[in-house]
Amino acid sequence: MAKGADDPRLDPRIRAMLTTMPQPAPNPATTREEMVARANSPEANERAAMVQKLFSQIDTEPLAPTKGLDISTHGFTSQPDGNTVKIQLIKPEGAGALPCVYYIHGGGMQDFSCFDAMYRTWGRLLAHQGMAIAMVDFRNSLRPSSAPEIEPFPAGLNDCASGVRWVSENAGKLGIDKDRIIVAGESGGGNLTLATGLKLNRDGDIGLVKGLYALCPDIAGKWPDDRLPSSIENNGILLHLEGMGAAIAYGIDAYEAKDPLAWPLFASEEDVKGLPPVMISVNECDPLRDEGIEFYRLLLRTGQPAQCRNVMGTSHGTEIAAHMCPDISRQTAASIAQFLKEVSG
Repeated sequence: MAKGADDPRLDPRIRAMLTTMPQPAPNPATTREEMVARANSPEANERAAMVQKLFSQIDTEPLAPTKGLDISTHGFTSQPDGNTVKIQLIKPEGAGALPCVYYIHGGGMQDFSCFDAMYRTWGRLLAHQGMAIAMVDFRNSLRPSSAPEIEPFPAGLNDCASGVRWVSENAGKLGIDKDRIIVAGESGGGNLTLATGLKLNRDGDIGLVKGLYALCPDIAGKWPDDRLPSSIENNGILLHLEGMGAAIAYGIDAYEAKDPLAWPLFASEEDVKGLPPVMISVNECDPLRDEGIEFYRLLLRTGQPAQCRNVMGTSHGTEIAAHMCPDISRQTAASIAQFLKEVSG
């Protein structure tokens, strides 16, 4: 039985899912090159196809209707590498200049695409809150998104920061109010949400966004960690941390250098000064729960505007699998919309 399938803390719908969910295959490589090879092997591709088949069951009209929405794809040139990155834009039809959530998909900065069925559905749920959703398909570090290149840190972060600048510069053409943009994302996208804020802050461009909303952020890099009890007590509930190899896949040099742009849990009080309001949303039974809470407490110690919500009874990123607990997904979508409203006026 999968860990968590009999955990009384979890919503019964999640417990039922865990009994049928295929267990993640560990990638016990010791170098990034080995990890890339394993992640793109025939066996890994077969497993990825199975995951995408599961994702396709999420993308249904009753759950997240396409009716009333305008969905388009745009491309921009990322800097400094000059590569092309796509943005999926989902927004209500016929609206004027809309507030915007610049959304960064999860996958540990390693995998997935904003064009996957799960993210198309999540984007539509968010857009039905009356917002434009600009979903960036940055370069992954192990398996390609719609961007064919696979590159370690800082490639994905550079794409995400470049995309914020592009959306702001082209807001009028896109039907977006450039004065009402926030960055949001879950898991690896939660890492990149916070890292994008830190990078824009360093570069003097933090005024382009009004807030950061990080869901279940993946920001520690290595586990277990005695400072983070959830990395021990919840390990194996959906995520098996010992098999993730996150620091190796994304960039071990950046981890060893304790670079907060790669792993925001390394951020100092000085690093976070000047950030806009931040919301951290965590899942009670997530192995990554406590690293998000630690970042929230860093913001509080520094006097930065911050909030934290703990979604009880949930596993890692429950909200993004919107078919499983649609009420919880809609509540979080509404929370993001409310946060955007509060921080941008």
